[in-house]
Amino acid sequence: MKTTLIATLLLATAGTAFAHGNVSCPVVPKEEKKPQMDLQKKLESEGWKVRRVQNYNNCYEVYGLDDKGQKAEAFFHPKTFERVWPEGESAPAK
Repeated sequence: MKTTLIATLLLATAGTAFAHGNVSCPVVPKEEKKPQMDLQKKLESEGWKVRRVQNYNNCYEVYGLDDKGQKAEAFFHPKTFERVWPEGESAPAK
C-alpha cells in the first residue's frame, strides 16, 4: 500500500516537473506587463477553464483545461498574451 502511494505521488509530480520544456519570454518592464487576471479573463472568454496562472521564465504559465476540454499547461507573453511554444513544439495545424 505504501509503495503504491509513493509511486502514485512520484508519477503525479513527474509530469509537471518535465512539462516545461525549454520556454522563455523576453524581459518586459513591469509597467508594460498586462495583469495575469486579464489573461485569465481572455482565456475564459475563449472557453478555457483556468486553474492557475503564474510566472515562469518571464512568461505567464497557465494550468487548466483548454477550449476543447483538454488538460493544458500553456505559456503566454506577458505584454501581448500571444501563446509561446516550448522549443521543439509548435502550434497545432488549424
